[in-house]
Amino acid sequence: MSTRLDISVVVPLYNEEESLGELMAWIDRVAKANSLTYEVIMIDDGSSDDSWERVLELKEQYATLRGIRFARNYGKSAALYCGFEAAEGEVVFTMDADLQDSPDEIPEMRRMILEEGYDLVSGWKKKRYDPIGKRLPSKFFNATARLVSGIKLHDFNCGLKAYRRKVVKSIEVYGEMHRYIPILAKHAGFKRIGEKVVQHQERKYGVSKFGMERMIKGYLDLISVTFMSRFGRSPMYFFGGLGTIMFLVGGITAVWVIANKLYCQAHDMYVRAVTDQPLFFVAILAVVLGVQLFLAGFLGELINRRAPERNKYLIDDKF
Repeated sequence: MSTRLDISVVVPLYNEEESLGELMAWIDRVAKANSLTYEVIMIDDGSSDDSWERVLELKEQYATLRGIRFARNYGKSAALYCGFEAAEGEVVFTMDADLQDSPDEIPEMRRMILEEGYDLVSGWKKKRYDPIGKRLPSKFFNATARLVSGIKLHDFNCGLKAYRRKVVKSIEVYGEMHRYIPILAKHAGFKRIGEKVVQHQERKYGVSKFGMERMIKGYLDLISVTFMSRFGRSPMYFFGGLGTIMFLVGGITAVWVIANKLYCQAHDMYVRAVTDQPLFFVAILAVVLGVQLFLAGFLGELINRRAPERNKYLIDDKF
């Protein structure tokens, strides 16, 4: 049986041919200085430049380099998913390929995982060199993520993170969920999540691959991951509960409108026709929506019951 590597470094990349050589040399230098056995897994996310050719060139120089190439651009989450699947190290790191993440942080983050017992250590770029138009939305986004998730991290989206191996083997990163890996990890049962202030480098080559649309996607993804974390296995709790409340409120309101009309008629009091009262139609709408939500929860339960991972649980220890 082969000995497990000390670290795996997963590097998603998209049109980063200029920086790959420097990044690989930097990681190699840090690993050797700390006597770490390592591998670097570079995932080319459908680059249109010569990034893949550069990876092949580096493979001839570094036996520790592994490469994965996508036929087209699938996104960072897909690249991380494949990198996590391939990683063999005891501690798995992720970092961006643009040299803004410093490999010099690897030894200390690894120590925090192995000696302090963290499952995940996220980098915090306390001093950032990004333009203010990028920093302010990021602060607001991180504040919202902290409030919703209860995880006290300053920088959820920092590309530099360290994971205990079983963490990356237990979570599924998809869509645009790479921003919320700490939330996915917490939902999977890994609650020892720490943070380390890391050095942020100015971008040396190329331009950022993310625009302002990522903020919109980010908040939509936050809603998705929060819902899936709380109600993914029991959608009836959300849809059925909300549907039941709406049905009862609408039903009681409709009955009250009709009963009030009958009471007024019995006592020769003026009363508007039920169909002339907007409240009656609001009540009927609430009843209809309540039934639809309840059925949505019921159908969700039927679908979820047939999901292959329904009874997949993380076992921390056994004897």
